[in-house]
Amino acid sequence: MSLPVMSEQYLSRLKAFEAVILSNQTKIEAWFRQKWSEHTPPFYGSVDIRNAGYKMASIDMNLFPGGFNNLNPAVVPLAALAAQSAVERACETAKSILIVPENHTRNTFYLQNVYALSNILRSAGFEVRLGSLNPEITEPTELTTALGDKVLLEPLQYTRNRVHLADGFSPCLVLLNNDLSAGVPEILNGLSQKVLPPLHGGWTSRRKTAHFAAYNEVAAEFAELIGIDEWQINPYFEQISGLNFQDREGEDALADAVERMLAKIQAKYDEKGITDKPFVIVKADAGTYGMGVMSVKSADEIRGLNRKNRNKMAKVKEGLEVSEVIVQEGIYTYETLNGAVSEPVVYMVDRFVVGGFFRVHEGRGTDENLNASGMLFVPLEQNIPVAGDESGGEERCKRVFAQWDSLGVPQTNGDLDCECNRLYVYGVLARLSLLAAALELGQPQPAS
Repeated sequence: MSLPVMSEQYLSRLKAFEAVILSNQTKIEAWFRQKWSEHTPPFYGSVDIRNAGYKMASIDMNLFPGGFNNLNPAVVPLAALAAQSAVERACETAKSILIVPENHTRNTFYLQNVYALSNILRSAGFEVRLGSLNPEITEPTELTTALGDKVLLEPLQYTRNRVHLADGFSPCLVLLNNDLSAGVPEILNGLSQKVLPPLHGGWTSRRKTAHFAAYNEVAAEFAELIGIDEWQINPYFEQISGLNFQDREGEDALADAVERMLAKIQAKYDEKGITDKPFVIVKADAGTYGMGVMSVKSADEIRGLNRKNRNKMAKVKEGLEVSEVIVQEGIYTYETLNGAVSEPVVYMVDRFVVGGFFRVHEGRGTDENLNASGMLFVPLEQNIPVAGDESGGEERCKRVFAQWDSLGVPQTNGDLDCECNRLYVYGVLARLSLLAAALELGQPQPAS
């Protein structure tokens, strides 16, 4: 397997965009260094990217990534080094970490993610234990992951402004791998320990529109830095509130927003000579797991929404009711793997890109949400047979994504079409979103 393929119609525009990024690599890295001296990056994060050739942009930023199990194990040493940086920034003397996971005891793939994340942190030299908020976990409980590994969940306890386990394990850093969709548990409020990501990063209070408002600022500055049209890396968006999908409240306001957005996109397409049909993505302003998302090409689709789709949009994870949505410019994904549409998902720890994977969906189109039942994950580092090796034997395999490291390390001399350059560009886009998340969370870099 190599990088996804793209038709020449869109590939030529993509190569022109990549050439601008690559020619400005030194300037870009200096700019990021300056920004990270001013803003503290989130502990970790993952970014979904859509690539239409003429436009490549982040469409979502997850502060509680749940797919570490989808990364190639080869990235563990790099991720461990990045984790050391993140932990030392939060608690310089930390020797151990208490992870608070989601309550998904029956989701074995999520448990595999917890196992993989724990392995990264242990490789970084920290003792790691899991403190569960699940009321069903009343004693230490060993669970089996999708690949047969074991994780031990222990009930989280609280004493004097600290959370701990039954034997007193109570480190200075509490790492959330729980997006708080169900609300902030009382046990986590007012702790003397450092909690990362911060509680206001959870979906109880976080909004996608707040993230993209911060991203507007980042994208505008970056576009000016390298001399591109900001639109190439930034999707239009608008927030609509006061909705009740089941009772059809706010339907006209939402339809009007869709109409405005489609007209705005069409004007840009006309300016750029793009013949694609504009579409928008309507999704819950607070939420994750690809729930509460629909692709729309006409305002009439909103006014004609049937009961099944209204129910689908009405609630997201943990039964959270949807009253606010983000109407976001849709970006086609013209990258395909084995004929199936795909999109890169980039994983970061601290300020470093540590790896990623392609989300692939055989049953979805280029204008649809791929984060849905039936999706597959392909790590960004695979062994494949060298051309001409019909046997496919391991002795004649090459590693095609070995250049993916903390910054992507592009190849700017010689062949600009090498896979590492595409990965570098993905990493730049992901880090723009990571920087936006730092602004969104409002955590200035502490003085040295």
